[in-house]
Amino acid sequence: MRRGLFVSVEGGEGAGKSSVIAAARATLDARGIPHRMTREPGGTPLAEALRALVLDPAHAGLTREAEVLMMFAARAQHVAEVIRPTLEAGSWVLSDRYTDASFAYQGGGRGVPVAALDWLEAFATHGLRPDRTILLDVDVDEGRRRVAGRGGDRDRMEQEDDDFFERVRRAYLARAAADPGRFRIIDAARPLERVVADVVAELASLADRWR
Repeated sequence: MRRGLFVSVEGGEGAGKSSVIAAARATLDARGIPHRMTREPGGTPLAEALRALVLDPAHAGLTREAEVLMMFAARAQHVAEVIRPTLEAGSWVLSDRYTDASFAYQGGGRGVPVAALDWLEAFATHGLRPDRTILLDVDVDEGRRRVAGRGGDRDRMEQEDDDFFERVRRAYLARAAADPGRFRIIDAARPLERVVADVVAELASLADRWR
């Protein structure tokens, strides 16, 4: 049986991941490609429980070390229970964030050393990386404006300051520059329909080659 493809969607706050992922799912449905949608942190009962702890504003004193270990604990279970079995069964996986988010948020944002993240990534995932990572890039001011426009309470990550999110964005772009064969950077500051069209075209190209 042919292995499925693993596609992750990354981006800072307000980049439009939810809209893009909805369009991605519709594209795969239309082409009859079996797939599973998931997210990080999350995707399993254990990982969802860890997600709730990490994002809860009540845990403002959570150390960067505890945060990154919780993220990778959730990821290890996610890979073992959901991602790898789905791929091996021949279905695609669409994930709202994956390990690149830890290099951006815990690495760029929190300052966790890259060497530590490299080790944790290898240990937790056994080297499993996406076949394609779509990075939705938008400047911090625009992203924060979009988040504010949604209303509602902000989670612990969303409560960080602009400097934090500038570091996150730089880390994402550096990660993409270091692995251009895997990443596709999409300018998410443009109108949503243009962003979605680019993502749909990328997935259609992947699907054609996969078949």
